[in-house]
Amino acid sequence: MERAAVFDVDGTLVDTNHLHVTAWWEAFRQAGHRVPMHAVHRAVGLPSSDLVAQLLGEDRDTDRDGELSAAHKALYGQYFDRLPALPDAGRLLKRLHREGWTVVLATSAGGAELSALRRAIDADEAIRATASADDVEEGKPAAEPVEHALELAGVPAERAVFVGDTVWDMRAGSRARVRCVGVLCGGIPRIDLLEAGADAVYDDPAHLLASLADSPLA
Repeated sequence: MERAAVFDVDGTLVDTNHLHVTAWWEAFRQAGHRVPMHAVHRAVGLPSSDLVAQLLGEDRDTDRDGELSAAHKALYGQYFDRLPALPDAGRLLKRLHREGWTVVLATSAGGAELSALRRAIDADEAIRATASADDVEEGKPAAEPVEHALELAGVPAERAVFVGDTVWDMRAGSRARVRCVGVLCGGIPRIDLLEAGADAVYDDPAHLLASLADSPLA
């Protein structure tokens, strides 16, 4: 029976979390909001509408949410031609593919952004499919993105592992009843990932690759 290795992308395979923080901080600043960068960082990984709600509260002018999201998208888009893959991200996916894992991405990115991320990873031959924000009604921490990835892989939850870098990833994977692996390269503390449902935590893709034989992806 096939096995599925489902991967978040931002902060897990590509070193983009702090670029997102900077772009969101500037989008908020341009709209007249003072939002601390550390608060933005903790919210990265949520869908745009949920991120804005968490940082500005439910009593904000929701009519301006679209403007904030568009500003973030435009600011972040300036980096598309130079997004940096995390160490050994592509090698990790290729290794899992060779060992018989079905590799699927589960990300809130889509369109040109997703294309830029996949160029950075440079492992298209190893990636079976991508579950993007366009494919689901609810983003992480809901289970739907991970469940959709499993549908694309044709693999049941008990035969899957989900790798991510945020508490939202770990909660989504746990709700989808898959084993969860956390990585620290997104900047979230180990204890937070463990408390959110991670079975194991590694520094980055290179550390996970080097530890593969003793990991949930063995």
